[in-house]
Amino acid sequence: MYRLTPSTQSYAWGSTTAIQDILRTLPDGQPLAEAWFGAHPSAPAQVDDGRSLDKLIAEDPKHALGAGAAARFGEHLPYLLKLIAADAPLSLQVHPDRKRAQAGFNAENAHKVPLTSPERSYKDPNHKPELVYALTRFDAMVGFRAPRRAAELLDGLDVPLAARLSKILTADPTPAGVRTAFSSLLSKDTRPGKKDVARFAAACARRLEDGSPSPRTDRTVMRLAAAYPGDPGAVTSVLLNPVTLRPGEALFVPARTVHAYLSGAAVEIMANSDNVLRAGLTTKHVDTAELLSTLDTVAAPPIRIAPERVFTSTEIYYAPVDDFELSVTRLTDEGTARIPGRGPRVLLCIEGEVEVHGEHDGTLVLQRGQAAFAPAADGPLTARGDGVLVQADVP
Repeated sequence: MYRLTPSTQSYAWGSTTAIQDILRTLPDGQPLAEAWFGAHPSAPAQVDDGRSLDKLIAEDPKHALGAGAAARFGEHLPYLLKLIAADAPLSLQVHPDRKRAQAGFNAENAHKVPLTSPERSYKDPNHKPELVYALTRFDAMVGFRAPRRAAELLDGLDVPLAARLSKILTADPTPAGVRTAFSSLLSKDTRPGKKDVARFAAACARRLEDGSPSPRTDRTVMRLAAAYPGDPGAVTSVLLNPVTLRPGEALFVPARTVHAYLSGAAVEIMANSDNVLRAGLTTKHVDTAELLSTLDTVAAPPIRIAPERVFTSTEIYYAPVDDFELSVTRLTDEGTARIPGRGPRVLLCIEGEVEVHGEHDGTLVLQRGQAAFAPAADGPLTARGDGVLVQADVP
């Protein structure tokens, strides 16, 4: 096993305390948005001997990944584990599927867009489904509401923009109508102006005072309009499903699903990719046309993943993808617990202190905020102590 030091990302929407508290680092007043415990080449974690995790894996892929994972995914760790903490809303975004990611990556390479360019949408050729495991209350918007429900919410707002969107959805309450309404808010030739967005948010505020059919929706529009004045991404929240996770609950976001995380701290696991297509609510690169070409507009409720208990102390969150699974083991001082999985594993202690033992390797003690990489060659793992251990693994 190798102790890991994460790569951190200091985006403006991050928290000044949440990840710092978990990692037990001294807050400096600057927002810390993400900590990456993975091997993506854009920001790999560092192992305790000074190597990066991607370099360690590349030196002996079969030892690190196991023959099975190496055959399925090549000589790369197939997932990326993160801590994420949002004090402000994240961008309105979509992640591509494999086919779109490969095409987009190749196209940007052909146009000689540097991998480090802020104008680049595709950092790699991989898809990016993801799962969020909440550590605090976690608020988000994920996927589209039923068109008729969105039209109902728009009908109560006395501004032209609401009437325009309602007319679209009433005339065509299908995924095609949803695409038309959503595209009209974001596309260059049809997007509303800043004054129209401000009037829409003001109408939500008035309705909230008078007795709203959806106070949550109105508050979300108002919050987004305040955070990103004039951005029509705030209006899209009327079309999207709101979702709140309590600590210990999990949400799966498939590729091609529009979403925006609003607030909270979580463990996040995804396919090993940094591909993000943004259309608003951000100061980063926006690629609306590519997002709209990738987007799935079929109405569907958010996908909450219920855990399955294995052994005595562990629950596994099985996502419907081959790239990753997430397990959570809660330990007390009552004895040793088996940790599921035999592949390449990243372990992160989020509470207390635990001692992890590999069948073919030594023992490593992890305190809150500390992480380790266990190669497949380490064999089955056991743990003891008093704490909570999160593990990323390959199904």
